[in-house]
Formats: sequence, structure tokens, C-alpha cells
Amino acid sequence: MGCCYCIETGNVGLLETFGEYKRTLEPGLTCICPCMDQVVVINKKVQCLEVRCESKTVDNVFVHVEVSVQYQVTDAKTCNYTLDEPEKQIEAYVFDVIRAEVPKLDLNEVFEKKEQLSEAVKTELSETMSAYGIKICNTPVTNIDPDHKVKHSLNQIVTNKNMKVAMSEKADSDAIVVTRLAAAHGKKMIITAEADAEAKYQSGIGLSRQRKAIVDGLSESVQLFQEGVPGVDAKTVMDLIMITQYFDMMEKIGTSPSRGTNTLFIPNNVGEVYNLAKQLRGDFGTQMENAAGSAPAKDGFINVTQPTNMRKKVPSAPTMD
Repeated sequence: MGCCYCIETGNVGLLETFGEYKRTLEPGLTCICPCMDQVVVINKKVQCLEVRCESKTVDNVFVHVEVSVQYQVTDAKTCNYTLDEPEKQIEAYVFDVIRAEVPKLDLNEVFEKKEQLSEAVKTELSETMSAYGIKICNTPVTNIDPDHKVKHSLNQIVTNKNMKVAMSEKADSDAIVVTRLAAAHGKKMIITAEADAEAKYQSGIGLSRQRKAIVDGLSESVQLFQEGVPGVDAKTVMDLIMITQYFDMMEKIGTSPSRGTNTLFIPNNVGEVYNLAKQLRGDFGTQMENAAGSAPAKDGFINVTQPTNMRKKVPSAPTMD
């Protein structure tokens, strides 16, 4: 009594009678005798086997290489009756090729030459597995994974290189900025120095004109005083002018709106005017006095005897309560 057995598309069946191979069954419906016959189904579609292998490179770095072996059974009878667990056979050959090729390369070359690794695995498997009715379609290297510490160190090296380049660029930019700032500062100093020199020059001109005006005014005052009071020398007139200015200064300090806050304290002894005049005249005034000699006392003035046998006329101080 027979029964029906269905084989799906993409598969083939190996019919065995009492364990002996009889024939290959194509996809479809087949009648068999369950008591005597047995069908072994073989997948003839392209299959994929992921193989992960660890190996060491020439620079002593351990890496995990993943190879995706794509294969197809072309001779079901030979494959089934000559190989037991063909996946393990394929995996063994992949291990053999990877561990023979990777130690010839350093880590960078493993990444760069993974196509060569893939081709070496495919060539070795094709030559070996074709005899067992298995066709190797492709063997791409899908992943190369170094140890975690190695990846971290490599990333750190790249990071340090990038930081070095960045710091170099920053140093160059900072140098440019400093150079330009120095140039700008130098130009600013030149401009400031020129402006300061011009300002001092103009100030000197103004001061010179001011002093010239003062001298002209004093000369005119002395001349007018000598014309009004005959016999009075220039020194006496100058002392009188200084005393007048002294009392004018005292009056301004006393009547100033800000007195008590911005007050200048000066000895108010009239004899100090003589000392002030002496300090102002200095050696030049002394020489002029020696050359001019002493003048007789006039009304309103008293003679003061000096240790150098030189008499100076100092106006008599008014009586102050």
C-alpha cells in the first residue's frame, strides 16, 4: 500500500529503500511505500553561514573576523552521502584560511585588504567543497572587530592627532591676532606720540607767548612806574609788583566761595614776600643786585641789612590788628 509524499520547490529528495539510495526525487508529488521507502530532503537554495573567527595580526593585535559564506548544494547525492554536517566542514576551512592570512597583515592592512581575505576564503572553499557537491557563491568579510581596548586606544590616537592639529591652527590664529594687535598698538603709540608732541609744541608756543606777554606787561609797568616816580630802579618796582600780587592772592583766598574747603595756607608775614622774591630771583637776581648796588630808602620802604653787605629794599608792612 503506497502513500503520497510532497517535495517543495527549491528542494530535492533522496529516495532510500531499506536504507539504500534508489533515486533523486524532484519537487512535486511522489508515491512511496512507507514500509520500505524513506525520503531525505536536501535544500538546494543558496544558504548563508556566518562564521566568526579570532586571529592575531602581525602587530600583535587580536581581531574578530566575521565571514558570511554563501553556498549552494549542486549534487544532493554526493553532499548527503559524503559529508556529515557540511556547515562544520565549511566553518573549519574558513578558520584555516583566516588564521593563515590575517597574521601576515597588520591591523590597518586587515581593514584595507578585506577583499583579499574574502577572495582567499572563496578560493580555498571552492576548491575543497566542489568535490562534495557544494558550490561556494560568495564569501564576503562582513565585520572586523578588534579588541575593545585596542579600539579605544586607536580612537584616542586619532583624537590626539586632531587635537594637535586644532591646537596648531589655534596657535597660528592667535599668533596672527597678537601680531596684528601689536602692529595696531604700535601705530596707536606712534599716533599718540605724534599727537602728544604736537600738543606739547602748541602748549610750548602758548606758554612762550604767555610769558612774553607777562614780560612785556612787566616791562611796560616798570617803565611807566619809573616815569611817574623818578629815581626808582627796576628792582624796587618788581618788589612792589610782587607785594601787590601777594595781597591780591590773599584777598582772593579770603573772598573765594569755596574757602574752608579748598584753602591754601601761606605764611602771611610780610617778610616772607622778601624770601619768596629772593628764591625766585636766585643767583641771577643776586648778581644783578651786586652789579646795581644799593639804592637809598624812599618813602614807604625800609632798608634791610643782609649778611652779604647788600641792602635790599622791602616794603614796610602795614599795621595789622
